[in-house]
Amino acid sequence: MKKNITLILIVALALALGTGRPASGQARGGEDERLLQEAKLLIFDKNWTEAEKKLSSLVNNHPQSGYYTQALFYLGKCQSEQAGKEKAALDSFQAFLKRPDRSQGLVEEAEIAIIDLAFRLFSQGQKEYSRLLLDRLSSPGRVIRYYAAMKMSYLKDKDLAGQALPVLLKLIETEKDQELVDRARIAVLRISPQALKDIPDRPGREGVRLLKIRLYEKGKKVPSLSINLPLALADLAIQAISEEEKARIKEKGYDLNRIISDLATAKEKLVRIEEDGNIIEIWIE
Repeated sequence: MKKNITLILIVALALALGTGRPASGQARGGEDERLLQEAKLLIFDKNWTEAEKKLSSLVNNHPQSGYYTQALFYLGKCQSEQAGKEKAALDSFQAFLKRPDRSQGLVEEAEIAIIDLAFRLFSQGQKEYSRLLLDRLSSPGRVIRYYAAMKMSYLKDKDLAGQALPVLLKLIETEKDQELVDRARIAVLRISPQALKDIPDRPGREGVRLLKIRLYEKGKKVPSLSINLPLALADLAIQAISEEEKARIKEKGYDLNRIISDLATAKEKLVRIEEDGNIIEIWIE
């Protein structure tokens, strides 16, 4: 009985990790298949370095293997988990995407990994990797486009991050998933709060407590910035404000985190912050 359970677990593990069939005419049970299966078990244990050795051996010694393409994907995965191997991981994922026999089920995961790696390298000062991010803003896959835009909203280079705004604004306008829309609003807020001013809030939030923020510039009666977000996402909204801006507001005697906390426990309370003629109103309803 114990042996049967063990066998079932091994088979389930192999399926979960995406075991593919060998190409037509490929002998089963060869060294290439053994290397791939051993690598997958090592990946399951997060033993990235040993798994990489197995996969590198398969890729280097069995270029005609029916498992070659799958090995490229997992090789990229192992390399991406090790600091300093980002470029090697990119090479592996890109080689995988060029293969005609690539598994469509792994393509999206490879593209997302490329976005994460390019973001990491760009943030380390290697500016040439911005192209990999920009290219994915026009991907035919909506998940890839959205992920690239969301990721780019964290860039310190606001000029580059700003190029993700069209994708994020289109998402807000067209998507039905309200949580996704709210996260896109937060991403826009990180890049340019002003970009949200012309986007109306959607109906259908009955029963949801909203954090509302209005910014009135000196001498104006119409808000220059209007933000409505579910209270559950208030922490994300605070995180989107730069540390410098939060510190400057705190010097004026306003702790944004404390304000939100106080408002959440109050029934109808308005916080009004005045500075140099500008007015910020924050409330929850």
